Amino acid sequence: MTEGQRLAAVVARYHDLLAAPGLAEASAEALDRRLRAAGLFFGARPLCGVLRPRFLTVAHYRHLAEASGLVASALEAVRQAAMADAGLRAQFGLTDWEETLVHADPGFPAASPTSRLDAFWAPGDDGLQFTEYNAETPAGAAYNDALTAAFLALPAMHAFQRTHLTFPIPAAPSVIHALLGAFHAWRGVRERPVVGIIDWREVPTATEFELFRQAFAAEGIPAAVVDPRDAEYAGGVLRFAGGPPVTLLYKRVLIDELVTREGLDSPVVRAVRDGAVCMVNPFRCKLLHKKASLAVVSDEAQAHLLTPAQREAVRRHVPWTRLVAERHTTVGGARVDLLPYVAANRERLVLKPNDEYGGKGIVLGWTVTDAEWQVAVRAALDAPTIVQQRVAIPDEPWPAWTAGGVQVTDRHLDTAPFLADGRVVTGCLTRIASDPLLNVTAGGGSNVPTLLVEER
Repeated sequence: MTEGQRLAAVVARYHDLLAAPGLAEASAEALDRRLRAAGLFFGARPLCGVLRPRFLTVAHYRHLAEASGLVASALEAVRQAAMADAGLRAQFGLTDWEETLVHADPGFPAASPTSRLDAFWAPGDDGLQFTEYNAETPAGAAYNDALTAAFLALPAMHAFQRTHLTFPIPAAPSVIHALLGAFHAWRGVRERPVVGIIDWREVPTATEFELFRQAFAAEGIPAAVVDPRDAEYAGGVLRFAGGPPVTLLYKRVLIDELVTREGLDSPVVRAVRDGAVCMVNPFRCKLLHKKASLAVVSDEAQAHLLTPAQREAVRRHVPWTRLVAERHTTVGGARVDLLPYVAANRERLVLKPNDEYGGKGIVLGWTVTDAEWQVAVRAALDAPTIVQQRVAIPDEPWPAWTAGGVQVTDRHLDTAPFLADGRVVTGCLTRIASDPLLNVTAGGGSNVPTLLVEER
């Protein structure tokens, strides 16, 4: 039996259990209570609307961890080379102010102490395909852990564990450790920071900030959720709304938004550039957070920067990606003129703005007309945009409770492993939706916790 067949049998067993009288309804009620008690909502929407977690076998998780580590290390190798090569760095599409900020020394070696690779994992040896790298503000780790705790308490999970062992894969503790490791390197001594979890107070992910605040408090570390608009910087000290001096910023606000709204001379930016506060992730993460990072690392011109293992991992697990421009390149070993190739291959390609997030501006070629595609390709020349090969989007059956009982429908799912220090996989975010974009920020779908499973 293959690992895929083994997982399918696990899922079928779980779904069969939900047919027991009263079990699905009791589980739905318990899940609702726990979501409300923990504040597990994205804005006004419950974070999860199904009754089953996402299961992975140990073999699957080992494969995910190995592939993620190699691809992330390849990205870091290219980033390091780009910092010393202005021509290579230009391929990432930095703006003038970003070019200035990425050279600011954060006081610790890692460009992205906490990050997340986003992938689709279809069946097959090369089914795992990383389509984006969130190297700046990877969300979801605390949500994942809180959802895990909620699901492990469900009556359905209790029944399932009579025949199967399940293991949580905590993600938030590694975020905390990565933040503290960066802070201690910046400070030069091991001492407790005063943490500011920084973003705009009106963002829908604010409930996760509170979960992290509680996690810091459990470690005896003072932390507060703060807004850049309340920052005060004077005498080498950064405060928010008259509060205590902050020494560690857990940056959840996007750098683009911070600079666009508050400016390069804002208190937060000045404090970080002066070395008065440690910020994670630092400004230099911006290079890898650009969607063009996958175009740079997968371009044949950069192959010499990678080890054989990294090259093979990129070949197998990064879909063909290029920055849209008037140039020649290779596709499947053949040399092509990029723009005519993109214009003629709508059905197999995706266009993504280099700087957007939450699914904004993405054009799936197979969902638009030829005329709409040609307009999108022309627009891609006016603003930095990547073109990426279409990948297979997997789906699984997911059970949800409705007034009429359990309803099982197929939904797309992604696989988004968290990484500490750009190397080690520490948990996995899973999002499900009927829309192929699978983006909770964009207003659809659910997060579900990811658990390891094996038969007793």
